[in-house]
Amino acid sequence: MNDELLAWREQFPALNDCVHLISHSLGCIPLRAAHDLAEYVELWDTRSVTAWDEWLPEIDRAAARIERLLSAPGGTVTMHTNVSMVQAIIASCLDYTPERNKVVYSDLEFPSCSYVWKAEERRGAKVHVLRTDGKTVDADALCALIDERTVAVPISHVTYGSSFVNDVAKICRKARSVGAHVILDCYHSLGVVPVDVVALGVSFACGGSVKFLCGGPGAAYLYVRKDLIQQLEPRVTGWFANEMPFAFTMPEQTYAESIWRFQGGTPAVPGLYQSRAGAEIIGQIGVSAIREKSLRQTQIAIELVDACKFRLRSPREAERRGGVVVFDFVGAAEVVRELSRRRFFCDHRPGAGVRIGPHFYNSDDEILAFFHELQQIRG
Repeated sequence: MNDELLAWREQFPALNDCVHLISHSLGCIPLRAAHDLAEYVELWDTRSVTAWDEWLPEIDRAAARIERLLSAPGGTVTMHTNVSMVQAIIASCLDYTPERNKVVYSDLEFPSCSYVWKAEERRGAKVHVLRTDGKTVDADALCALIDERTVAVPISHVTYGSSFVNDVAKICRKARSVGAHVILDCYHSLGVVPVDVVALGVSFACGGSVKFLCGGPGAAYLYVRKDLIQQLEPRVTGWFANEMPFAFTMPEQTYAESIWRFQGGTPAVPGLYQSRAGAEIIGQIGVSAIREKSLRQTQIAIELVDACKFRLRSPREAERRGGVVVFDFVGAAEVVRELSRRRFFCDHRPGAGVRIGPHFYNSDDEILAFFHELQQIRG
């Protein structure tokens, strides 16, 4: 079929040497990424310490690119290095009292985030984890756990292990009704599933550049609802969160009035340059167009899973399916290792199975070739 998005494939020359169906884990590198990183190096080389005059504004420029993708107001996003640190910063804004100390999420959350919130039990939090079927999250059951004692609900927009799209709007309505904060992890949605943090009504959102944003590791983002920015004072902080960082005042922190109050120590700049091209390309294409293609290609993959008589571990329903198809069979982990050796890139997760995530630059023929190669390996 005529696939207009394949015109962007030339921006990703690494695709010429492999079948890359692993954008849910590591997006393909854009051609421009090397140029953008060279700009960072040139500034360091030619400007010495005055390179910071360009490096620091790149934080806000990177944040603005993410704001557009999140449909977020200007000045509500700032950049960090990874989601674990971002969620630790959010957690450090919260207080736990006997009257309000519950943290509620499901067992389909990414383990690193769970570690952050379980550690908050040392400060008085009481974590409640909803047990699921390993594939879907029952929004009504999760909402039943959210009550007037709940302070935070850290959930994924799309779960990493099964690519299930949570009913975020329903969960947010329940959380708002009892005064709890929803913290939305968009790592497996932004870039492949449309996100509107204002319409959803989340208090915070986070994610990173590694996956469908094609930016490599190192550029995580934090969105804070506009009315909360000046209300909160993170305990996890640093000198760039200060109202006048280069005044070097101490001992107490005096927070910036802007989103920068959620910054920490010296920022990691290279990841911002590295991730620039991917975020700009996604913004130019538009996530709605990417979502349309993703739903079509994941449906092709599901039909091939059925034809091979594998066990589907991700949703069939389009409205509940993210950008990944997950399936399993006996010996899957070994087959995935051989696929990767042959440069048919996918991955395997214990308890889930094989994960494939076609993106806007993948052709239908690559999906067919992938399943042919998989069956060849299986004999």
